[in-house]
Amino acid sequence: MLTRLDLRGLAPAALADRLPPVAVGGAGPTDAVRAILDDVRAHGDEAVRELTARFDGAQVTDTRVDPATIASALDQVSDEVRAALAAAAHGIEDFHRHQVRSPSRYCRDGIVVVGRAQPVDRAGCYVPGGRALYPSTVLMTAILARVAGVPEVVLCVPPGRDGEVPALTLAAAAVAGVSEVYRVGGAQAIAALAYGTESIRPVDVIVGPGNIYVAEAKRQVAGEGRVGVPSAFAGPSEVVVIADATAPADLVAVDVILQAEHGPGGRAWLVTWDESVAAAVGAEIAEQVAASPRRADIEATFSEGGLVALVDGPEQAAAVTNLVAPEHLEVICAEDAAESIVGRIRHAGAVFVGPWAPASVGDYLAGPSHVLPTAGTARFSSALTVADFTKDIHVVTLDRDALALVGPHIAVLADAEGLPAHADSVRRRLRVRA
Repeated sequence: MLTRLDLRGLAPAALADRLPPVAVGGAGPTDAVRAILDDVRAHGDEAVRELTARFDGAQVTDTRVDPATIASALDQVSDEVRAALAAAAHGIEDFHRHQVRSPSRYCRDGIVVVGRAQPVDRAGCYVPGGRALYPSTVLMTAILARVAGVPEVVLCVPPGRDGEVPALTLAAAAVAGVSEVYRVGGAQAIAALAYGTESIRPVDVIVGPGNIYVAEAKRQVAGEGRVGVPSAFAGPSEVVVIADATAPADLVAVDVILQAEHGPGGRAWLVTWDESVAAAVGAEIAEQVAASPRRADIEATFSEGGLVALVDGPEQAAAVTNLVAPEHLEVICAEDAAESIVGRIRHAGAVFVGPWAPASVGDYLAGPSHVLPTAGTARFSSALTVADFTKDIHVVTLDRDALALVGPHIAVLADAEGLPAHADSVRRRLRVRA
């Protein structure tokens, strides 16, 4: 079911040319998203309702979910689900509390700079729907915003065909302390959050994963300077599993499958230097996929992005992974090989090491957000963090002696740049009697 790619014997410089490229966007999604954004910006709620009917098959009159409905959602899920949501929320919040920065103070020659991480006023969290329910994504986005100190946290979720948001998703919103929930999905949700409509006020930051259209919409509104969007391209899900002969084939197989069940557009790779591992895992994958209720989604992912790469050994496995820069990386190898590989990894959204650490642990409650960079953007971006909901403000204070010390340098540089008022702002102050 996985396409075979033999990379053995290739020099490091030749690897990149042999790896299949990742298609991100393209004219089709780009143009379609542009049309949706323009429609919502021009026609507001009317466009949102029409697009929701077209793409989600749902007739929605009021996009906002009643707060009482959110509050009562916890009573509609089982005790086990409530306990699991609470456990996940605790782990996520506890981890991210460690990311909160206290004000910093820097002093030099009478210059005092106080740095403050100031939260945005209003954050938009996008949570996918359609193929599955994602209460975990509610927690993995909204809790970070709350920890950052964001006063208003807004959630957009695609409605079901009945026009409603599932109780499980609303229960997670209640646990996370979401301020507002809207029955809007797709690129039209990103447009509504960015531009605002009659019923949805615009936000300052938009976070959360989605399909190629959602990810492209975030990229376009960010490019307009409308909102802040993390640099990671949080699109269709990806996993690379590196395995050797010590790894149980059934565990490797299910871990290759687990991100593929999100649906088409992502990547699911096995990397190994042992042909017997490739054969055993391939057989397990075929058996497990045949029995899976999400078989169609998995096979759709495999048809476009399923691959088994044969490499020379741990060093080349790490080199291939760094070129792919996957969203999720699993390393299920003997301890010495795993240590060698992990020490060489420079580009990955999240790394899971050993047979007891499947990527699903990170998807739900390890602590770090599961909103991770995809499509190779792990080369320059990271998981969603508290910092994505804040901006740094620096408060600078000087006394006269400090300005007298640095002022001449400032004036010289300002003159050199041809900015006389900049220089004069210092010289005028220094001419004043103490």
